Amino acid sequence: MAPVILFPAIDLKDGRCVRLKKGLMDQATVFNDDPAAQARKFESSGFRWLHCVDLNGAFDGKSVNGEAIRAVREAISLPIQLGGGIRDMAAVDAWLAAGITRVILGTAALKNPAFVKEAARAHPGRVVVGADAVGGRVATEGWAEVSDLTPADLGRRFEDAGVAAILFTDVDGDGLLQGVNVTATAALARAVKIPVIASGGVGSITDIERLKAAEEPNIEGVVIGRALYDGRIDPVQALVLANGV
Repeated sequence: MAPVILFPAIDLKDGRCVRLKKGLMDQATVFNDDPAAQARKFESSGFRWLHCVDLNGAFDGKSVNGEAIRAVREAISLPIQLGGGIRDMAAVDAWLAAGITRVILGTAALKNPAFVKEAARAHPGRVVVGADAVGGRVATEGWAEVSDLTPADLGRRFEDAGVAAILFTDVDGDGLLQGVNVTATAALARAVKIPVIASGGVGSITDIERLKAAEEPNIEGVVIGRALYDGRIDPVQALVLANGV
């Protein structure tokens, strides 16, 4: 089975590392007051990427936790994919110039697809489309609004634009440790040409096993959050499994 990339998550709220339940800002658990220290811990554990989200930014429509994000960038050498509040070309250009490897465009992908295509063409392989699903439909504005589009509908819009990946988050299971939605992830991976990254609900090493067992080559990786912070997933064991060693 092909390797899958494990993306440890740093979700930022008010400058601190938190995890939400089902995308609700009032359901936040603080896991670390020092995001840069947390990033160094992930790097020293052997992870090869970092997934970072500005939660305040996702709701406000502009970057809010910029200071913390820059501190994380300076603390590690890992490539970082960043989402949350990136809604225009100036923000895309600024974050890529600041050393962010890939930017995640979620709300903008639904509300301003022309901008996302422009960004992807200007920065090939450095734009990720966020497809956050509530009840199987794409949600935006920090998951506060739900559209009529499915993640596959959204993904097909960008197949020829040079998008690096689709980040598929099952919001209904996010932060609940009830298991990643492998069925929906694999179906999306089959429906689009763009690589898919799974997110939401990862609770144990079994989730990584199930994703690999799906044997869907278009699944690029999986984001892991709460299960890493509370020790349900051992980084060494997870990385060995993910890399197929």
